[in-house]
Amino acid sequence: MLSTIIFDFGNVFINLDLDKGTEAFLNTLGVSALPQELQNTNDAYEMGLISTEDFITTYTTRFKHLERHTFIDAWNAILKDFPRKRLDFLKDLKQNTSYQLVLLSNTNTLHIDWIKQNIPFYEAFKDCFDAFYLSHEINLRKPDTAIFNFVLDTHSLAPETCLFIDDNAANIATANQLDIATWHITPYEEDVTTLFTKTAHLF
Repeated sequence: MLSTIIFDFGNVFINLDLDKGTEAFLNTLGVSALPQELQNTNDAYEMGLISTEDFITTYTTRFKHLERHTFIDAWNAILKDFPRKRLDFLKDLKQNTSYQLVLLSNTNTLHIDWIKQNIPFYEAFKDCFDAFYLSHEINLRKPDTAIFNFVLDTHSLAPETCLFIDDNAANIATANQLDIATWHITPYEEDVTTLFTKTAHLF
C-alpha cells in the first residue's frame, strides 16, 4: 500500500520551458551547444559543490561579453509560472489524506532565488511537505541512485510504499529500478492535480 508520494518540482508544480529556455541560454552565450565541461559545471552547481559566485564567474570569464545580470536572466529563462490550482491541490492532499509528502528536486540557488522572488506562495508550498529536498542542499542529484536511497533511508521507507512523480525519463527509470512506483508525467498534457485519476491503479 502506498504511504508516501515523492514529487519533482519543475514541470510538476512550476512550469518550465526547457526547449525555449535552453535555446535562449545558448543564444546568450553565443554557442550552438554547451561544451561538456560546462555541463559538468552545471551539474556540480546543481549539487551545491560550487558556490553561486564561482558558478557565475566560470561563465563570465569564459564568455567575455556576458554581464552578470544578463547571465542570471538567461540561466533563469526556463522558469515560468506556477498555477495556483496546483498549490490548492497540494494543500488539500496534506489536509485531507494521510500520505507522507516529499519534494525531491534537481535545482540550484539561482533558480530558487528567482522562485522566491516571483512565486509569492513559495513558503506556503514548502509548508505542505513533510520533507523538502533540493539537490544543491543535500549534494545529491537525480537520476543517481544515491538520492533515492537517501530519501528511503532517511525516512525508513520501503520502495513499494512510495510513488514518485517526475517529468524526466532517466529519473523515472532509476526509481523503477528501485521498485518505486512512478508516474512519468507529460508536461502541458497532464497535470499533477489529476493524480488520483492518472494513477488510480496504484492506490
